[in-house]
Amino acid sequence: MTSRSAPGGRLAPADLEAVGAVVTGKGQGTIVEADNLDLLAALPDGCVDLAYADPPFATGRVRRLERIRTGEGERVRPGFAGRQYRFEVVSDHAYADTTPLDEHLDALELRVREIHRVLAPHGSLYLHVDWRTSHHVRLMLDEIFGPERFLNELIWAYDYGGRSPDRWPKKHDTILWYAKGETWRFVREAIDRIPYLAPDLVGPEKAARGKLPTDVWWMTIVPPASKERTGYPTQKPIRLLERIVAASSLPGDLILDPYAGSGTTGVAAARLGRRWVLGDRNTEAVAIARRRLAAELETIEAARAAAEPGAAEGA
Repeated sequence: MTSRSAPGGRLAPADLEAVGAVVTGKGQGTIVEADNLDLLAALPDGCVDLAYADPPFATGRVRRLERIRTGEGERVRPGFAGRQYRFEVVSDHAYADTTPLDEHLDALELRVREIHRVLAPHGSLYLHVDWRTSHHVRLMLDEIFGPERFLNELIWAYDYGGRSPDRWPKKHDTILWYAKGETWRFVREAIDRIPYLAPDLVGPEKAARGKLPTDVWWMTIVPPASKERTGYPTQKPIRLLERIVAASSLPGDLILDPYAGSGTTGVAAARLGRRWVLGDRNTEAVAIARRRLAAELETIEAARAAAEPGAAEGA
């Protein structure tokens, strides 16, 4: 799909058709380039099984990520022992995260209310924030969902980047998990297990199986040199989204991400056999997500074909 919905208006007809197909189970997934408020307005009440939202963090800065290739190019950077290395920029993606905090929270509240509307009675929302807004957003979610619907404050902890000289380094994000109703999906057996810190204390059988994660998730960011890296400034690791999607949805469920960025939620949903609706108003982000999802679907289809009976004989 290449249509683009008009800012502040309804979705383009092609987008409406694609979203409708996914909602009714006739399509696997779609990515819409539009204001996510327009996307949310196009969704019927109670159709979404799981929503993940990673809105801007109100940093007041332009977020930028350059990918470089060393060994050639006109630019020079310092290296180990004073050596100089030539490099060239192979991609440069950026977006403005400059909305004032009060305007940011007002806009977010409108979207969270719409997410609440489109969630199924058993649906839930994972809202990804950081230290700048987590306390404000927790109160907002209590008001919209009700404090009794709060399930977890998940801490995604990572150890990457610089260190502040005058305070503890800020090396975590907060993911607030709220349920729409009195029941929600939590599939313990689908959650990836992690090693015990002291495996000798639990015995070989338990140590081999590993343990369920707690509400603190130690997980690296997407490494700069990783094949997973798309070049989008705020890309989240696929492992993070796979854990959320696996734990809080079932195969065939509909996953919503109204701040899609580089499309990681869609990739996780596709790998785990879920449907997905993604939205973002950033043209670069949507282009990256579409390329990424197309490649992922090709990989999934190739693996499926190779696993079919008789595939080896016909090769």
